[in-house]
Amino acid sequence: MRVLIIKTSSMGDVVHALPAISDMARAIPGIQIDWLVEKSFAAMPQQHRAVQRVITLQWRKWRKSLRSPETQAAIRNWRAEMRHNRYDLIIDLQGLLKSAAFACFAQGPRAGYDWHSIREPLASLFYGRKGHVARDLHAVDRCRQLASQLLGYPLPQTAPDFGLQACADAWRPASTRPYAALIPCASRPEKLWPQQGWIAIGQQLRQQGLDVAVMWGSPEEEQRAKEIAHAVHGAVPPFLTVAQVGDTLAHASLVIGLDTGMTHLAAAHGRPTLGIYCDHEPGLAGVTGPGQVISLGGKGQVPSLEAVMQAMRTLQPL
Repeated sequence: MRVLIIKTSSMGDVVHALPAISDMARAIPGIQIDWLVEKSFAAMPQQHRAVQRVITLQWRKWRKSLRSPETQAAIRNWRAEMRHNRYDLIIDLQGLLKSAAFACFAQGPRAGYDWHSIREPLASLFYGRKGHVARDLHAVDRCRQLASQLLGYPLPQTAPDFGLQACADAWRPASTRPYAALIPCASRPEKLWPQQGWIAIGQQLRQQGLDVAVMWGSPEEEQRAKEIAHAVHGAVPPFLTVAQVGDTLAHASLVIGLDTGMTHLAAAHGRPTLGIYCDHEPGLAGVTGPGQVISLGGKGQVPSLEAVMQAMRTLQPL
């Protein structure tokens, strides 16, 4: 059996889909799994042991210049790659109109969430096979349930297996001591936590004998990372690809981060991880992974420094 997974973005959403792939591989021996994903996030499905082929697109870039010759050529190449194989099933784990439209360029029957389960109900009209999944479940559980329904195997009762294989050659602070990773960056300002709080927990981690690496992903975030690192005598990495970020986080002894893809990726690698939520309820997308994980806060409930410090003390660094 050959299956194509559609889950293009964002980083956290791609991470949350990984356990469904592990379930498929265990339930259906010999299954061949391909994955369509935004190029910038391709490293995560590429690092999953059960994914055979990763097809990339750059929709976020293409949509800004759809009529340019370069974009038109790139889209033609992508369409040819999508039609390279015929699939027994194309599963849209994203549930958006754009992801359902992407699925139409592949060869094979399409499947996804039904009208009542999906984020954008009109997208369900693109599917010939549909699954019903409660909308109040964690994103990981929704993906696992949908895949089990569509492929006809019993829903596993085991803990989620993210299936990631990290590389040993990761960026790390210059010293040989264990290090904690701080992730104070987020896609929206509403998600940010006070900078003085990051400095306080960084200083506490240094007192515990850990080096501190402050992660970033954009120039604005780099400046914030440098300010925090300077105050705690920590380190700031150079610009890292998603693959390099994953490898660096996979070797951290402890990770504390905002509700962002990097934090979810760290938890997926089994790191003790504390997620700080300032503008989103963690029930539907809380930090989850095979290691020790804690999610604090919620929409309009910014965690206090005292609460973060207390939660941090319960985590056991690796």
